[in-house]
Order: sequence, then structure tokens, then C-alpha cells
Amino acid sequence: MKKILAIVLVLMMVLSLAACGGASKEAKTLTMATNAYFPPYEYYENDKIVGIDAEVAEVIAEKLGMELVIEDMDFGSIIAAVQTGKCDMGMAGMTVTEERLESVNFSDVYAVGVQVVIVKEGSDIASLDDLAGKKIGVQENTTGDIYSTDGFGDEFIERYPKGSDAVLALTQGKIDAVIIDNEPAKNFVTSNEGLVILDTEYAVEDYAIAVSKDNEDLLKDINAALAELTADGTLDKIVAKYIPAE
Repeated sequence: MKKILAIVLVLMMVLSLAACGGASKEAKTLTMATNAYFPPYEYYENDKIVGIDAEVAEVIAEKLGMELVIEDMDFGSIIAAVQTGKCDMGMAGMTVTEERLESVNFSDVYAVGVQVVIVKEGSDIASLDDLAGKKIGVQENTTGDIYSTDGFGDEFIERYPKGSDAVLALTQGKIDAVIIDNEPAKNFVTSNEGLVILDTEYAVEDYAIAVSKDNEDLLKDINAALAELTADGTLDKIVAKYIPAE
């Protein structure tokens, strides 16, 4: 009887340790939701997601003693993934807006983005005023989508799952312009002959990390990590790696 009781106790201890081990492993995983078609912030290099956001997230995870896991999804699904706890945070060159703040919290700003306009060389669109009445391509659910819809009317906006899809439509003559962040715009123009970026900025915005309103401790930890990465120059080095000074 004593032997049986001892065996039962040992099994209970093993199961208890296994359960604790599982919980610990789960707690040490930092899951990042992104849309990996926004170079140089996030994009695929072979099968791996790389870019500014991926590297910043990696060093944040290291500082928190966690392992980073990146989940690629539609841009419009990121806020919901964070809000529901499917992912711990969202990084995708994401702008802080009043609407998004209703659903999630945002970290301190880690980058500044500029929305610009891509057109074909020789286009009659030379300024923002010339966009009136034109077909404008955007990546759906981005601030480029939001701003251009407010500014030019929903009937003139063509939405695409990826920024590259919008640029392809522009090269094919299906639309007249694309509104998108300046850094991806540079990549798209370099990769597609016959496209140019207008000199005029369309909008300037702050990029930050989305975190669930129920996870204030993680938000504090992320902000503390960002402060350290800013102070020691790591953040600037990561950005400079992908966006060399002109």
C-alpha cells in the first residue's frame, strides 16, 4: 500500500512539474502579429520574415527574456488578433489613430512614417490637388486607405490586400496613383521601372506597437525596452541598416 501511495505521489509531482513547465514556456513566447508585405519594415527573405519591425521585435524579446514568434496575417486582422489575445503585440508600420486606440493600447513611438504618392512617369498628376477624381490604389485598412477615402471619396479608392498589388495595378494602368508609406514606396519604385514618387508629402504619422488593453504589464515592459534601445543607439542602427542615410 505504501509503495502504491509513493508511486501515486511521484506521478502527481511529475504531472505538476510538466504543467508548470508548459505554462513557463508559454509565458516566455512573445507573439507578434504583422503583415509581411511592407518593406523595409517587414518582408520575406526566402521563408523568413525580416525588416525593421522584425529586428526591433527580436531585440525587445531578448530584453524581456522571451522567444519571438511572428505571425503573418492580413493587415486588417492585426488589431483583432491583439485585442482578442491571439497575439501579444502588433507591429506592421502601424500608425497610432484615435479609432485604433479604442481597441488597443500603443507603445511609445519608435519610428515616423510619411505617406506619399506614386504615379507613372509622365503622369498628369503633379500635386495632391491633381488627385481629385482619379483612381487611387491603397493597401486596405491602412492609414493610406483611411486618409485617401476621407480626402477623395470612397468611390475613387481601389483597395488591395498588399501594397505590391496596388503598385502592380498602377503599372498595368488600372489606377492612376498609389498612396503608401514612403519607405515601401522607394522599394516599389526601384523595383518597377517607369514609376516616380511625388515630391509632396501626403501625411506624416507615428509608428508604434499595438498591445492589448488587458496587458498593461507587457506595454510597460515594451516601453522600457524601447527606451533602452533608443538610449544605446540600437534602434537607430536597425533603422539605418534598412534605410541608409541619403
